[in-house]
Amino acid sequence: MDVTNGTEQEAGRSTAPVAGLEHDVELVLVSYRSAHQIRALLAGLPDDLPVVVVDNASDVDGLSQLPAERPATRYVDSGGGKGFAKAANMGARTSTHEYVVFGNPDSRPTLEHLATLVADVAADPGLAASAATMAGVNGHVELGVGGWEPTAARAVVHSAGLHKLFPRAGLYAKPAPGEALDVDWTTGACMAVRRSTFLELGCFDEDFYVYNEDMMFGRTARQAGLRERLRTDVIVPHAAGGSGAPNLEMLRLRGAAMRRYLARHHSGATVTGISSVLALGYAVRTLQCKALRRQDRAAQHWAYVKGVTTGRASVAGRVVMERIK
Repeated sequence: MDVTNGTEQEAGRSTAPVAGLEHDVELVLVSYRSAHQIRALLAGLPDDLPVVVVDNASDVDGLSQLPAERPATRYVDSGGGKGFAKAANMGARTSTHEYVVFGNPDSRPTLEHLATLVADVAADPGLAASAATMAGVNGHVELGVGGWEPTAARAVVHSAGLHKLFPRAGLYAKPAPGEALDVDWTTGACMAVRRSTFLELGCFDEDFYVYNEDMMFGRTARQAGLRERLRTDVIVPHAAGGSGAPNLEMLRLRGAAMRRYLARHHSGATVTGISSVLALGYAVRTLQCKALRRQDRAAQHWAYVKGVTTGRASVAGRVVMERIK
C-alpha cells in the first residue's frame, strides 16, 4: 500500500477549520477508473475539505496527482485486489480525523449534506451512522438507499414486485423525500460515521468484496446496541453504476453477495429458500423483459439469477472483483 503525503497536515488534516463544517471530517472515496467522477464530485466541494482517495486501479487515470491539485487531499494506492470494503476501511484506518464520510465517486453531495450527516452522528452516541438518501439521474429516490434484514416474507414481497404497493414490506427501502422511516441498514454511498465507533465495530466486513457490506455493517451495529439513521430529507444526486465496472458482472456480484450474506446468518434451508425466491422473481423479470425485447435488461436480471443461485461470480467477475476491490 502506498500512502502519498504521509504527514499529519499532508494526510488531510487542515491547519484551520473548513468553513461550513463544525466538526473534524474527512471524505473517503474508493475509486476504480473513476477519476472523471471524482474530479466532478470534488469540483462542488471546498478545496480545503480533507479527502482521501483510495485507488483500486493503480493510478491508470492519474488520481495520484490530486494532492498536488488539492493540498488537503490524500492519495492511497490500495495495491489492487482489495475489495470495496477493504479499500474503504483502508481510508478510514489511515485517517487522523474524528469523523469520516464514505462517498461514491458518482455521488454529488454538497458541503451542507456532509455537515448535516456528521452533525447527526456527533449529537447522538447511539448512532453508528447517518446516511443520505440517494436520487438517480432522473431525480427520483433510488430503491436500496437502505433496507431491512432479509426474511422469506420480505424476499417474496420483493420478488413479486409487491414492494411497489407495500414499500416497507420488502427488502429495500425507497422512501419519499422527508418520509420518516426506520431501517436496519443504510447505503454507504454517502454515509457519515464517528471514526472511533467505526473501528470499534470492526469496520466494513472485508469478506464482502462488493455489495452487502453495508447490510452487514447495519447488522453489526444493531448487535452492539446501535442504530443507523437514513436522512430522507438529505437528497444526494447519484449516477448509480458510474464507476467503470462491467454492468452484467456487477449484477451477478450483487446476487452472489446476497447469497453469501444469507449463508453467514441463516440455516441451509433458509438460505436455499430465500435465494430460490429471489432467483424465481428475477427469472420471471428476465422473461418479461425478453417478451418486451428489452434484451439488455433481461441479461441484467439473468446475471443476478446466476449470482444468487451459485453464490459465485463468473470468471470475468472474479477478475473484476480483484481489480475493483
